Order: sequence, then structure tokens, then C-alpha cells
Amino acid sequence: MTQTTPTTDQTPMLAARRHFFQQCRVGIGAMALGSLLKADNVNAAQNADPLTARPSHFAPRAKSVIFLFMAGGPSQFELFTPKPKLQELDGQVIPQSFVANKRFAFIKGDAKLQGTKRKFAQHGQSGQIISECLPHLTTIADDICMLRAMKTDVFNHGPAKFFMNTGSPLFGRPSMGAWITYGLGSASRDLPGYVVLQSGPRGPRGGAPNWGSGFLPTAYQGVPLRSTGAPILNLTNPEPISRGDQRRFVASVNEFNRLRLTETGDGEIATRIAAYEMAFRMQASAPELMDLSGETERTLDLYGAKTGQPSFAMNCLLARRLVERGVRFVQLYHTDWDHHGNKGTELGESLDKICGETDQPAAALVKDLKQRGLLNDTLIVWGGEFGRTPQGEPREMIGRDHHIESFTMWLAGGGVKPGSSLGQTDEIGYYATDDVVHVHDLHATILHLLGLDHLQLTFRFQGRDFRLTDVAGNVVHKMLA
Repeated sequence: MTQTTPTTDQTPMLAARRHFFQQCRVGIGAMALGSLLKADNVNAAQNADPLTARPSHFAPRAKSVIFLFMAGGPSQFELFTPKPKLQELDGQVIPQSFVANKRFAFIKGDAKLQGTKRKFAQHGQSGQIISECLPHLTTIADDICMLRAMKTDVFNHGPAKFFMNTGSPLFGRPSMGAWITYGLGSASRDLPGYVVLQSGPRGPRGGAPNWGSGFLPTAYQGVPLRSTGAPILNLTNPEPISRGDQRRFVASVNEFNRLRLTETGDGEIATRIAAYEMAFRMQASAPELMDLSGETERTLDLYGAKTGQPSFAMNCLLARRLVERGVRFVQLYHTDWDHHGNKGTELGESLDKICGETDQPAAALVKDLKQRGLLNDTLIVWGGEFGRTPQGEPREMIGRDHHIESFTMWLAGGGVKPGSSLGQTDEIGYYATDDVVHVHDLHATILHLLGLDHLQLTFRFQGRDFRLTDVAGNVVHKMLA
């Protein structure tokens, strides 16, 4: 096909038209896109704080959560679940019908069944069954809801902690606290919306991803606070920087950030602005949080807390002070409940020790919130990433392996049914049989108590909508008040 060369008279018109489509299309596209996004960018600039409180999907029963995470896997057989048949079969090899095609972290399929040396009794008007290991918990038996048929999917510590905290065994998913602050924001202006406190001999396996924000904006990740000394390192100004100097610096930096936010609408810039502002406000609010001079000796004795000494007891008291100040989600990690049977990790003295560290403070937290009128608005969750096997583990001393088929957790306040017990296991406590609550169900129910529909709380990432409960989860209505 022959191409005709344009005449001299046509050239300017064609050149002008070619220039219009080749060059001005970018300008036209930018103008159109700018007009579409202008309102969003302006709104983002004006509402730069990602933790601004937002309405729930429906009327909530709870406003905040305190998750007492017993890292390592507390043994339900020593604490909550007496099994006469297991006592009778103590020392016998477990029937193959129970363990066929099952995997364990350490034991083999021919491990022998193991009874317990602990004594149990019923407590309160509700008749909650609790062992002698937890004498303080027995005093709040009528305030708690026991979930005796919990179930999870993962039997190794790191992935199992991720699963309990993020709904996935995979590294890098948003934690439950991050999802909740993403959905609701925070009622606290001067403290983070999600705070993490740690106690015990070491940190939890898996570390910071247990309270991370994953693919959500980083504003929603948990902020670890130290229970003594400066709550956050490097929060105080170096000499001779005054608070006024710091305020002017923060204002100047954030003004540049807001200009950039208006141009791009990038949510991470909003996070950066909020982080500067929060850090500045925390220079005053964090020391006030840690100042226990206003707490009475009676309150300190209730928790078993000693001023200046880091402990789970001190963290429970700080958790109460945090929710009083509007913090949405507080998580306390205490290690180490991993009682395999070696010296220091057995079900004798080591279990007594860790129960002694946590039992009184956990019960005190429920009592303290209740007497202050805060328990109805605060949901307390107690438990670990899994339970322990009915089989013993052949080590130096008495211990049990990791168990995912059944374990026990308890909750209090925040709209759960007090003095209730939900779920049953088989005669040796191996399988959860009735009213089974999977981890996804627990997550769905916690969100429900906060007024959030777990099916609607989503975030689009890599082409699909993710949620805390993944593609599962049902609200457990039987545990609701």
C-alpha cells in the first residue's frame, strides 16, 4: 500500500494534531485524575490521623480488649480438665484410633497416656471446674466464660502463635489488634491504639510479627512498652532541646508531610504524620501512665505488683490504666508455658511458679475493672496458642507435648456470658467433641463483641480482599451474654 506524503499545507495541522494526542494526553489524563482524586486527597490531608475513632458496624458490647497471652501452651489437664478415664488409663499406650495419621512436635504415636497429680474442685455458684494451681481464678469463677473445646490448626510454637494472633500461620499477616484498630481507630489521643507488654524469661517465639500490621498501614501495629523506666527508649529530648523546640520541629516536618500527602494521597505519609504527633504527645502521656503514685497500696496488693519491679502483675495494672485512657487493644505476653518435662519446663515446680506469677494478677484485673465499672466495656481474653497432649512426653521429668485438637481458654467482661462453661472433650481429653470453638470462631466472636462484622472487616491486598478470619469463622452466640 502506497503512503502519500502530506502536502506543505497539511503539515502544520497534522503536526499540531500529533502533538495534541502525543503530548497533551498526559496533561488531560493528569487533569482528569486530579479532579477525581482531589477530594480524597484533601480529606486525607485534613484527617491525617489513621487512629481517629470510627463507628462500628453495629452497636458494640465492648470498647476495648485485653488479651492475656500465655505463650507456650498451658496444660488444660493440670489446670481445667480433669478426666477420670485418663487417670484410669495412666501409663497405657494410647489407642491407635486416636492418633492414626496424626503428627506431633516431639512424641511418637505410641506415647503413653498420662494422668495428672493435680486436684480439682467446683467453684462459685456456676460450679466452674478449676484446679488447685489457680486459687485466685476460683474467686472470679462466676465472672468468667470457659471455652473448654478450643481447637487450632498448627502445632509448632511460632506458626501457632501467628495463627492465634493473626488468623494465619504465615509470617506477615495483620495481627488481631491491628485489624481492630484499623476497623475502629482508637479513643486515646495521647497513647497508641494498640499496646504490647511483655514479661517472663524471654519474648514469645515469632517476635514482633505477632503484633505487626502486616499489609495494613503501619499505624495499626502494636507498640511495645517497657513496664519500668522509660516506656519507650529515646522518647525524651536530648539536652538542650526544649519541648517548645520539639513542637516547632514536629510542626515543620508535618507541614511538609501534609503537602506531600495532598499531592499523593499515600496512606503511609498519614501514618508518618500521626507517628510524629503521637511521639510528641507521648513525651507527656507515657511518663504519666507509668506514674503509679496515684494507685493505693490496696490496689498494688490486689495485683501483687511492686513499684519499680517489672512483672506480669505490673503489666496487668498497666493494662487497666491503658484501657482507662482509651487504648483499644492491649496484649500481655507472658512466657514460658511450654512444659515438655525438662528441668525448668516440667509440670511440677515450674508449673507452680508460672501459675504463681500470673494467677493473682489476672484475677485482680477482672476484679479491679469490675469495681471501677469498666468490665462491661472491656473484654479480657486468657489463653495460649494451643494445649497439651493427654500423652506424657518421655523426658527427665513430667511433661506433655503440644496439642491442637482441644485446649481451654477463658474470657470475661465485654459481653460474654459470665459463669458459663462451653464445650466438651472425649473421655481422655484428646478431641473436642461438643460446642467446638476454632480459633477463627474466637476471632469472629471477639470482633462481634466490638461491633464489627468479621465478613465486612476487609482489606484489599494483592488482588483480593483479606480478613482476620480468612475464609472461615462463625460467631459463637452461645458464649454471649
